[in-house]
Amino acid sequence: METLPSKHVFLLFSGGNDSSVAMDFFLRSGKEFGFDVEAHAGAFPVHRYTDEEIDRISSYWNERGGNIVWHKLAETDEALSAAENPCAYCQIIRKKMMKTFLAEMVSDWKRFVLIAGYSLWDLVSYAIEHILADEFSDPEEGEADQKEKRFLETAQRFYPILTMKEGYTIFRPLIRYNGNEIETRIREAGIPILSIPCEFSRQRPKRILQDYYEGLRLRFDYDRLIGFAEKHLNLPGAATYASLKKEDYLRHFF
Repeated sequence: METLPSKHVFLLFSGGNDSSVAMDFFLRSGKEFGFDVEAHAGAFPVHRYTDEEIDRISSYWNERGGNIVWHKLAETDEALSAAENPCAYCQIIRKKMMKTFLAEMVSDWKRFVLIAGYSLWDLVSYAIEHILADEFSDPEEGEADQKEKRFLETAQRFYPILTMKEGYTIFRPLIRYNGNEIETRIREAGIPILSIPCEFSRQRPKRILQDYYEGLRLRFDYDRLIGFAEKHLNLPGAATYASLKKEDYLRHFF
């Protein structure tokens, strides 16, 4: 926090629980430490981001001194409906959008801090995914490279801070928090989130697993999880990612 007044702090915002709590956190800490946060949102899938929803959420944050830049895409939801895996295709579209506006807006990468709102429950889901893939699945021919790429992509999200080769920083402030703790903050602070559910969310394994954690009242500890991942999942060290050129990292891993 003490280094951020000299940085360009850039928050990826979606209007959901995680990014909204991250926004709340950085607006409050910005007043204490003297820095500003710049929030950017990809308004996709289109059916979730109506003009009314955008206005409602923007009004709340504007009153708190937080401005959100909403990026609307040329893609329509028809492309998602036609995709074999709508959620995976949506992530591809949103990542392409992010890379485009980062290239346009970031002039000094040494001062750049990118905030992403992954939670502890996301990490637990990735750990389960890797256990099932490595120990119990029988991948079809040609899938080994794809599985390795997926592992490298999700494994870097276990680290709260990555200081990268060109000097920029990846910061994930919520990965020590369970989903129920994040939801409690949303309720207690009266933070508005998107009210239109995604038509495709039930196809996301991560969402199904999070419902499972909530239904069984499971709660997790980051230090125990990271210890397990390093010992049993062969989690790559942070240096594996920090040494990557930003073009490779942002294109293949982030």
